[in-house]
Amino acid sequence: MDLSGLLLGLETALQPTNILVCLIGVTLGTAVGVLPGIGPTATVALLLPVTFTFDPIAALIMLAGIYYGAQYGGSTTAILLNLPGESSSAVTAIDGYQMARKGRAGAALATAALGSFFAGTVATIVVALFAPPMATAALKFGPAEYFALVVLGLIASIALASGSTVKALAMIILGLLLGTIGQDLTTGVPRFTFGIPELDGGLNFVSLAVGVFGIAEILRNLESRGTAKIITRKVKGLWLSRKEFREIRNPVLRGTAMGSLLGVLPGGGHILASFTAYSLEKRISKRPQDFGKGAIEGVAAPESANNAAAQTAFIPLLTLGLPAHPVMALLVGAFIMQGIVPGPNVISDEPALFWGLIASFWVGNLLLVMLNLPLIGLWVRMLSVPYEVLFPAIIAFATLGCYSLELNAWDVFIIAGAGVIGYALLRWGCEPAPLLLGFVLGPLLEENLRRALIISRGDASVFFTRPISGALLAVAAIALLVAVVPMVRKKRQEVFVDED
Repeated sequence: MDLSGLLLGLETALQPTNILVCLIGVTLGTAVGVLPGIGPTATVALLLPVTFTFDPIAALIMLAGIYYGAQYGGSTTAILLNLPGESSSAVTAIDGYQMARKGRAGAALATAALGSFFAGTVATIVVALFAPPMATAALKFGPAEYFALVVLGLIASIALASGSTVKALAMIILGLLLGTIGQDLTTGVPRFTFGIPELDGGLNFVSLAVGVFGIAEILRNLESRGTAKIITRKVKGLWLSRKEFREIRNPVLRGTAMGSLLGVLPGGGHILASFTAYSLEKRISKRPQDFGKGAIEGVAAPESANNAAAQTAFIPLLTLGLPAHPVMALLVGAFIMQGIVPGPNVISDEPALFWGLIASFWVGNLLLVMLNLPLIGLWVRMLSVPYEVLFPAIIAFATLGCYSLELNAWDVFIIAGAGVIGYALLRWGCEPAPLLLGFVLGPLLEENLRRALIISRGDASVFFTRPISGALLAVAAIALLVAVVPMVRKKRQEVFVDED
């Protein structure tokens, strides 16, 4: 571990301005985690325009705080409302809500907060330990290796996506196609602009993200607003007994380890981590019959796992410039907006930003413990805010923010069009996250493909003869088979059933 780098990071993160923006970020993250249906991806997309005028370090600290803060906030509605505010909190709702119904909401909330704080702290250390060596190794990557790495990231996001594999693949391809709009990277000739000068620079990333995630999510929420029973009894006992501490100790440790490992996976590593941690605890428990009926281990393990994964998801972003999550893809856009190219050179070119962002994770996790337990009454009252009051303000805020970036009305049209398209995709059961990953990684994929072929004088075998790129492409092929084979087997079974 680079102690001098960590000291620089703490010095940066503990500056009053950065502590303030970190507090704002984790508070907003907790709020959007508590309010079902908004989510960190839409919130980060909506707030990207606001951070354009910020100092780069402050902007990224705040946006990162929204992301991992939402992991905390999502547990509140999962426990009190049986409605996860964030997708990775879905597992927490299984036992957390049952604990609340039995009058143990305080213990469930305390377990979620303490487990999340411990996991976040450990994961911060993991990031500090493994990010620098990975960045050093990444400096040895050439165009062929980067091309293979991007392919692996895209394929892995398909393999880990929920729902139809074919639809996830289609979203990736659509994102790649949208990324080709604008001037050619080499010749400067406009492509797919249909004679519209405003498209020569390509689609505005912020407008596309706000439309596909923010506006589309709002439209979907407006048609699916339902009612749910909130545990309205006064939440008390916001601390754990000695017996409860013993019960959650090992699940928190195992969940932290699971989340730290799976968080670096592209797609939904934090979701996969929470489900895997819960399944593991149920499998090894001496009381598996208690799971689903209010087992405290069923809260401790997934909450620790998803918060650890939320931190380690920054490793591929900071070292390779590859997003492991839709929010990470938005952060790539935030880096680029600030004039910084995410990747292995960040640690040497922007050490204060690199280490300051890592150190801010610990500061943010400490702030989250201080926010979540004492202010639980405030978060519960937020659940009563009518969504019909929230959404007009959110749309106006997002539209004005995007327009203020370049004072270009065309960006507002993109928001509207992307919102309608995003809503249609959601109705058709297509996830918009792979689309955004394809859009962000498409230019990087094309650039390194061209550079590798130019260096090899058109010999495509360079991608397979170089050891690292060949190995990465082999892993990508295996990941594609893992995603496709179950789908093919299911289709064949359906055909056989129909014939019978």
